[in-house]
Amino acid sequence: MLSEMLDGMHAEASMPVPGDGVRSVTFETTGRGLEVTDRIDRKRYVLRTPDGVAPETVDTDAFRFPVDAAVAIETEAIVLPTVVAVCLRDADGTMQANAEHFADMPFDGGVSIELCAPIRLYLRTDGAGVVQADAEHTRIEFDGPTELLVGARSKHEYPVATITTTTEPSDLMAAVSTFGSALKTTSPERSYPTFRGHPPAVELADELSIPEGLERPETGLRIEVPEEYRYVFVAAPLAYYFGAEVVPGATPRLVGEGETLYEFDESRFEDQVGELLKHAFFLDCVTRTEGLYRVDLHERRSVEESLDVDFATLYEMPLAERLRAYLEIPHEEVEPSLPDWKLTAHVSPRPESAETLPFLVNDLALIRTPQRIAETASTAEVTAVNDFLRDSFVRSTSSTSVERSYVQPEATDSIEQVWIGEETPIGASKATTEAYRNRFGRAPDGGSIDITVVCNDEQMDEERSVVDEVYGSRTELPFDVTVRHDLTTEQLADVLREETDFFHYIGHIDDQGFECRDGSFDARTLDSVGVDAFMLNACESYEQGMALIERGAIGGIVTLERVVNSGAMRIGGTLARLLNCGFPLRAALEVAKGDNIVGSQYLVVGDGGLTIAQSPSGTPYLCSVSPSGDRFDVTLEMYSTTSGGMGGVFIPVLDPNKEYHLNSGKVSWDDISQEELDHFLQLELVPVWVFGELTWSDQLDLNSV
Repeated sequence: MLSEMLDGMHAEASMPVPGDGVRSVTFETTGRGLEVTDRIDRKRYVLRTPDGVAPETVDTDAFRFPVDAAVAIETEAIVLPTVVAVCLRDADGTMQANAEHFADMPFDGGVSIELCAPIRLYLRTDGAGVVQADAEHTRIEFDGPTELLVGARSKHEYPVATITTTTEPSDLMAAVSTFGSALKTTSPERSYPTFRGHPPAVELADELSIPEGLERPETGLRIEVPEEYRYVFVAAPLAYYFGAEVVPGATPRLVGEGETLYEFDESRFEDQVGELLKHAFFLDCVTRTEGLYRVDLHERRSVEESLDVDFATLYEMPLAERLRAYLEIPHEEVEPSLPDWKLTAHVSPRPESAETLPFLVNDLALIRTPQRIAETASTAEVTAVNDFLRDSFVRSTSSTSVERSYVQPEATDSIEQVWIGEETPIGASKATTEAYRNRFGRAPDGGSIDITVVCNDEQMDEERSVVDEVYGSRTELPFDVTVRHDLTTEQLADVLREETDFFHYIGHIDDQGFECRDGSFDARTLDSVGVDAFMLNACESYEQGMALIERGAIGGIVTLERVVNSGAMRIGGTLARLLNCGFPLRAALEVAKGDNIVGSQYLVVGDGGLTIAQSPSGTPYLCSVSPSGDRFDVTLEMYSTTSGGMGGVFIPVLDPNKEYHLNSGKVSWDDISQEELDHFLQLELVPVWVFGELTWSDQLDLNSV
């Protein structure tokens, strides 16, 4: 399977990142090849060569596209570890052709070659050659030894500035109105994730202050809403994606060039904003195929026969005019083809919630604001699990239960749900402003992915063995796994202070903290932690997890109540495999919950979009297999990541039409032969849902299905 998030010629140069002055992208030789490392996102990609190479640093200005670093090497060929989309462009940057699976495409000298890999790569050469690909690898071969310029750019982005604002709704409107300044284009290409920069950060203060340079694009669009938090918050994604100004108005409406384009029903404001964003975004995805990347998109084929629309004309229109044309297309005609939306954020309508808005709209989250906070007793949410607790070994040495204020957000049709507020959510992850900001403090690191596993109870050693085997099992990524046993309080404190990408704790936690050999250790006694992400697989680990977030961690998985050891061990192993395959924290837990009765007791806290490893194919996915006679029906469910968000595309090897598909939601095929499916499942390790159970592609015997 091929998956990539396409980039474009008008993308801006990299934004300032933590560790400024340290290169975010580096090149190293690997014996026979060139290893490219994104030190911020912890991503690596290797270009293999027939012989050793000696890279020499060259000026990044040699490339038409912005790159963070570049080198020159001499080689006869390069072989990529995966199949990626390869775009060939002429001297003007115009796309001449693109190659993917089973390609055999010659090219003349003087072309630039764009590789849509996990790290954005650009090649320049005066030599002629050919691009060839099978189901597993892409090879670019030149007519002879050739000087090849290789440029790379990190995809990681940060807010370029911080806006301070008071809690007055009118000031919040002015702050949200700057979000569109992060767009890299107002063309339909902004539906690609790499054409959407990160909005400026927002902080509450005593006065409104907007730094110079945060200019909205001239779109001619404005959103009028009443001066209330709930209207401003819900409108924020529209303001970002449309580059629109948010201003006070008695009746909520969207205005373009002085004309009312859409008038919202106040009683359905949240639903209609979501519908409008999905409608415009999808039609941008279809229309952009007339622009910089002229690819065969499945979603275009699914709607163009029923729509009397000239997409080439739409592409050339200014944004406001194009949006007016989109709104003339009935929503019900495109609704069946819409991608599943990645994220809905349930935002408590409090002033403090405004600080999370830039991070939410960066994910194109739909925003809802519950008007009443429903509190529930913790015991009401754990009935299914409590049936097992009386006679089962649980991961708790205490019979007490922490009292919390719970809230259950309204269910939506988005793949993932997140709650922004003081309460503890049921059925959604809990995000905090601190967690998002902690991501921006992530230091560049050119080393391996550091995993620390701590098992503080020998009765749980079976889980330790499973996760020790799983973490670092991918040979193409450098992992450094450290396993510790039976730590003292001082030793555990030292472990939490050390820099590590992921901390997996197996043991007991109660209201006093982590159970150690010489007593309990409370993470709230630490000033700071070096842990980026974590899983605390113990009973009632929520408070300790939140303490890690408040002291510098980015995101993690915790438990709300006591958990049965057998269930905890199973979900711990499943989550380890999913994270190792490149699933973000929130998506990994969503998949794992479906296979375990105790899954409802687990919760993501902090930034649930964090990944600890890159997906081999760019976008992690869950495969569902159903037998149909001697053949199979197959469904892939895609989980777009934060760095490769909504609007990316992929080409599954199983697709007989070799079309691109949008990278969020499900795509299905019928009548797949056992040989085709078996070959597909061997391409990479993926979770597979079959006969109501979760298994893995390397464990599935199709003869028994």
